[in-house]
Amino acid sequence: MELTGQVDAEAAQAAGMDAGKLQALADILHDHYVAPGKLPHMHLLVSRDEQPIMSVHSGIARATGEPLAEDALYRIASMTKPVTSVAFMMLVEQGLVALDDPVTKILPEFADLAVGADGTGRMRRPMLMIDLLRHTSGLTYGLQRQTAIDARYRDLGLDEFQQKRGSDEFIAALAALPLEFSPGERWNYSVSTDVLGVVVERLAGLDLERCFQERIFDPLGMPDTFFELPEGRVERMTDAWQWGPDGTLSLYDRGARSGWRRPLRLRSGGGGLISSVADYHRFARMLLRGGELDGARLLKPETVAAMHANHLPGGADLSSLSSSMFSEADYAGVGFGLGFATDLRTREYYWGGVFSTFFFIDPAERLIGIFMTQHFPSSIHPVRRELRQGIRNAIIESRAD
Repeated sequence: MELTGQVDAEAAQAAGMDAGKLQALADILHDHYVAPGKLPHMHLLVSRDEQPIMSVHSGIARATGEPLAEDALYRIASMTKPVTSVAFMMLVEQGLVALDDPVTKILPEFADLAVGADGTGRMRRPMLMIDLLRHTSGLTYGLQRQTAIDARYRDLGLDEFQQKRGSDEFIAALAALPLEFSPGERWNYSVSTDVLGVVVERLAGLDLERCFQERIFDPLGMPDTFFELPEGRVERMTDAWQWGPDGTLSLYDRGARSGWRRPLRLRSGGGGLISSVADYHRFARMLLRGGELDGARLLKPETVAAMHANHLPGGADLSSLSSSMFSEADYAGVGFGLGFATDLRTREYYWGGVFSTFFFIDPAERLIGIFMTQHFPSSIHPVRRELRQGIRNAIIESRAD
């Protein structure tokens, strides 16, 4: 089980990066996580000025032993959220909706939401569209396992990857449950982006698959990103593993018989997409370029800049507003924008998925990092912190000065 690929030393030097440090980072991630079986596999891509300077992968794609391939497909889970957020902001630019519009403008089912476990509280202000984007809506995730409300989410399967409800039924089920808090008062990682996906569908008059395909994936040249795994690409789909209390991995979802092959009733804007490293790199490049790639403009530069600015109330960070025990972010010094976490010091913005996938964009240093694996949950190993720090340590010529 060897590390395949290497740092392009010439490209790294031209980009002002230390090739030796990047290679050392790749070796450490492989030796510490993949070789001992803590992660089944990994693929790490790093680019600067949109040019890849490192693409390495290792491990097995499936329990049957096939080595991970360059074009493997992954369940990207919550890395779907930035895609949904981009689709929504495209509608904002078209004048069809605004960040301060009440959610009830599109989802009248939310008109009379209660607040608190006993259902007796009332919202102090309406839930706004911006609350869905920045997770200040008062909604939650069943996987939080903290409150009586998120227990009801688990009982009803409201954050399962493969929803048994259609979008209207999903919204109706949420509307029947109380919020954890009045909108805008706290930050809680939640099904907010799934709700945003339904908003996008109703505004666009298209299901989310077709909306994304026509408005994002086709224009950006992302042929390997979808909600339902096509029959012709089953062989490229990785297995997904889950961590056990004894530290061993067991299969969660087989690529050959993946649940992502089933027809969907609800396309999860918060976590339903499959993608590849190459495709997500094109999406990240579009963001780094301010909303355009290869002549296809999705958003204005000022819109993208607003998306990765901190939009938490009062300019606070997550440590002061968060009520979550589960998140894809460290809290101190981290804000949240319109679909991403944002580092208030470095201005990097990023997010990840529950299968331990991750991406970050540093607009000042012109860096993109994409990490793919399939290990559930994402909170077991500190890979994301290590790779961000390792890539930053490899900068020789800073662009941020």
